[in-house]
Amino acid sequence: MLRIRHEVNGGPEVLFAEEVDRPEAGEGEVLIRSEAVGVTLPTVRKVREGSEPTSFGGEVAGEIVAVGAGVADFAVGDRVTGLCFTDAYAEYAVLNTAMVSRIPDGASAVEAVALVRSGLVARGAYEAARVEPGESVLVTAAASAVGTLALQFAKAGGAGRVVAAVGSADKADFVRGLGADEVVLYEDADWGAPYDAIIDGVGGDLLGRAVRALGTGGRLVAFSSGGGTVEAYELLVRGASMIGFQMRAVALGKPELYDRWLRELWQLRDAGTLRTAVHEEIPLAEAARAHAVIEERRNLGKVVLVP
Repeated sequence: MLRIRHEVNGGPEVLFAEEVDRPEAGEGEVLIRSEAVGVTLPTVRKVREGSEPTSFGGEVAGEIVAVGAGVADFAVGDRVTGLCFTDAYAEYAVLNTAMVSRIPDGASAVEAVALVRSGLVARGAYEAARVEPGESVLVTAAASAVGTLALQFAKAGGAGRVVAAVGSADKADFVRGLGADEVVLYEDADWGAPYDAIIDGVGGDLLGRAVRALGTGGRLVAFSSGGGTVEAYELLVRGASMIGFQMRAVALGKPELYDRWLRELWQLRDAGTLRTAVHEEIPLAEAARAHAVIEERRNLGKVVLVP
């Protein structure tokens, strides 16, 4: 099978395609023939900034072709999506059943990859922000896969003012089409503050600015892999709070909540409340090009590899 390999640190130019044997499903695992693989900013960052070569993880979707020992809830032929923590950039992928869910009839593998993981993160981050009807919400990385869905959760939840923060003006029409009432650029001196809630998918240097854009009693939810430092005084002077959100903690620690959110995602999609945005479907062998799109911040929605 075809697999993408990463040997040395650097940009997209260090990704290589190779032929390897198909993996086997172990106990509690399923093997799927991948039809779509999601590319995420954390994975791109690992390639660029990590201290050693990384094994690509990510969202995958496709058809089960083999099941391991002890698997009772899934069978060969089921169409599923889930997280693969190693060797996701491949024609076949092994998934632990704890991180697997079925794809409803009528939905494509590409749509599942664009909706499920990003939608769960967007839903969880929005829930953590405790937004009340009529409050103002700022979403950073608003043109990303998670950001596009967070904007829609904010509109559906009754936020009075939803503002999208993006890196370039050419993304403004795109995020407005997904529900943003206003658009600000990271470089703008004034982000239209203050805000009741900020959902941040960027981190780094923007994290401090996000805190300073909070109003009295405001809440900042950080879910990115970008790090960043916050001065405690900036929170104290505003009576504000900062919450870190990680989807893995919910999936492993609160499986019933995870399953409920998952069901509701597809229901909201069926009702037309949530729309997925796919920037481009790129052949698996061209994974380097997919990484370049994200690293250069050109994507409008999800970047998907198609084996």
